[in-house]
Amino acid sequence: MTLAATLTFYVARRFAGACVAMLAGLTLLVALFDFIELLRRAATRPDAGFALVAQIAGLRLPFVAMQLLPFAVLLGGLLAFWRLSRSSELVVARAAGVSAWGFLSGPVLVALVLGLVGTIGVSPLSSSMLARAERLDHAYLRNASGLTALAGGRLWLRQADRGLDPGGLAILSGRPVSDRRAGAAAAGGFAMTDVSLWRLGANDRPLARVEAPRARLLPGQWVLEDAVAFNADRSAGPRQAVLFPTELTPDRIENSFASPDTLSFWALPGFIEVLEAAGFSAVRHRLHFQSLLALPLLAAAMALLAAGFSMRSSRRGGVARMLAYGIAAGFALFVLDRITGEFGEAGTLPVTLAAWAPTVAGLLLALALLLHLEDG
Repeated sequence: MTLAATLTFYVARRFAGACVAMLAGLTLLVALFDFIELLRRAATRPDAGFALVAQIAGLRLPFVAMQLLPFAVLLGGLLAFWRLSRSSELVVARAAGVSAWGFLSGPVLVALVLGLVGTIGVSPLSSSMLARAERLDHAYLRNASGLTALAGGRLWLRQADRGLDPGGLAILSGRPVSDRRAGAAAAGGFAMTDVSLWRLGANDRPLARVEAPRARLLPGQWVLEDAVAFNADRSAGPRQAVLFPTELTPDRIENSFASPDTLSFWALPGFIEVLEAAGFSAVRHRLHFQSLLALPLLAAAMALLAAGFSMRSSRRGGVARMLAYGIAAGFALFVLDRITGEFGEAGTLPVTLAAWAPTVAGLLLALALLLHLEDG
């Protein structure tokens, strides 16, 4: 094994150890504050004991780790490279003719692997556990839960309607009987009362209206019981059961209002297609999907950023200031991510630009800093 390869492996091992340790420490610290907040909220809930609070906090751990991963890479990288610079190991390596671009390939590869594992491996686990935590939180620690907390207890749904007009759509409104009953969808477990159905044609032209005291969601269709249909001329038809085709399911209805973080990376593309076909907005889900795609590159950018701010020789002074600049740069990228995310959700910025802007900005800043340090 050559000197460059041996050094690259050594630096990558030190970098990986620091990042994993930093990720574990930050995750436990944030989880502790989350646990304390949950205990405060549970103090007034006699049916929410210590075990339930601990379960909710534990279920959120993978989600917290996913959120902290880029900053754990940055802080862990700063720590690892600072230690290597303080012991003059990097100085000796560069004096021996090993370029920084050579031994940094190992840490960048480690960061990419951490990001990929987070995206394709931890994300499905995180979404499943977070969804479970949110259901427990809604059931035991909040006054209102799920779909019945919307719009004064009424649920509004929109979907495509090809029956009366090729470009038509339908709007369905009602009060959910239950937020969700697991395993009861096939038997019509999801139902609504006081139901109104508006069928609109192109250019929002009203075609018909249906009023029903109750509607059940069966596979592939809504069943509006004892319904009265009003035509465009406002003439009413006889009371009868009305069958209305739909692609919605109880899971899709619930997930459309849930946080995109509760959906697996692998399930997001198909769910986005169904969501948009049903007339829901999928901007948040698209933004979350693009952010997951950008996570490996963002982790690599954080690794390069850490190297650029921490490889300064301690004999030249100003190391503490450079480390502070690195932490400030990471915080600035976090703020940029929040701002672009808000603009993306509002539709002001394209979703792809909103999701990838912090990653590209961090990568450009890191490359510029390293070019100045190595070749400047």
